[in-house]
Amino acid sequence: MSTKVKAFEIGEHKIAPGTRRTVDLPVSVLSDHTPVTMSVHVLHGSKPGPVMFVSAAVHGDEVIGVEIARRVLKAPQLEIQELDKLKGTLMVIPIVNAFGFLNHSRYLPDRRDLNRSFPGSLRGSLAGRLAHLFMSEIVNRSDYGIDLHSAAIHRTNLPQIRVSPSRADTLALAKAFGAPVILTSKVRDGSLRQAGHLKGTDVLVFEAGEGLRFDEMAIRAGVSGVLRVMRALKMLGSKGITRPKARSILSKSSYWVRAPAGGLLRPFKSVGDVVEPGMLLGITSDPFGEKERNVLAEQGGLIVGRTNLPVVNEGDGLFHIAEFNERYDAETTLDSLASQLEADPLFDEDEII
Repeated sequence: MSTKVKAFEIGEHKIAPGTRRTVDLPVSVLSDHTPVTMSVHVLHGSKPGPVMFVSAAVHGDEVIGVEIARRVLKAPQLEIQELDKLKGTLMVIPIVNAFGFLNHSRYLPDRRDLNRSFPGSLRGSLAGRLAHLFMSEIVNRSDYGIDLHSAAIHRTNLPQIRVSPSRADTLALAKAFGAPVILTSKVRDGSLRQAGHLKGTDVLVFEAGEGLRFDEMAIRAGVSGVLRVMRALKMLGSKGITRPKARSILSKSSYWVRAPAGGLLRPFKSVGDVVEPGMLLGITSDPFGEKERNVLAEQGGLIVGRTNLPVVNEGDGLFHIAEFNERYDAETTLDSLASQLEADPLFDEDEII
């Protein structure tokens, strides 16, 4: 055990170098006197290096991130006997918003969106207090972070990384992650990404799949991406961690194609499809089939998100299209990355697909 590395302190806990442990940070007490905690699994390496966090279920219904976090913790590179090779410290928080997770809800009991409540307040609302706890115990101890998300319920997202356009270092990590798409987008007020940005902690946001559902390829993309970022930060060696076979498609702008009228949607395109300007994406019609409206792409690009509901109202977002200027062979890129994920070994032999 290295004498240069001190014990990692979080809350009232100390984790010795070369060990891993789950610690519970008190959050609140329910009305029936049930205590609620935020559980953090800390892997503290025996060698000096950066501190990184991986968080999931900031929105309680985004369960894909929870599974990604579970599989990361099961990765062979992070087993207890391998921690003497780990440089730095990894904190994994599979469920940040336990209230929403238990209730299959995006929100907290006070109906606030936790990802619009950062940096929070010690004496604020329940959302503000949970955000404050996460900032003080997790973000303020971290150099880097990966926040795992999915689309809202009844929508789905192609695996993608969201980054701030002004952060070159963060963009380099996004490229190392190896998701099919990198979207540069401005930070939103009250988001974890904004709070980390202001504090000086680089935070990648991974979006993939649908709320309350698992998507195997999206999960694999997330697990591989987290390990690749750790490799890029030199926290882990290269053994067992493949580099992406194709570079991510970089998009600096995107737009939603919205329903021209309410009714029933018959989609002809899905996530991962490349579209041209004016291309027919679907048709909306009333239940009698008397009035039909074409849903057309305004600009060319790649569909990175879409609704899964056939019943739509006028103005509903139907297709999220990412535009890109460079000459990518998008279909070849997506096929290459998908085949690589399929070929990667599973970390659990009993995994059911």
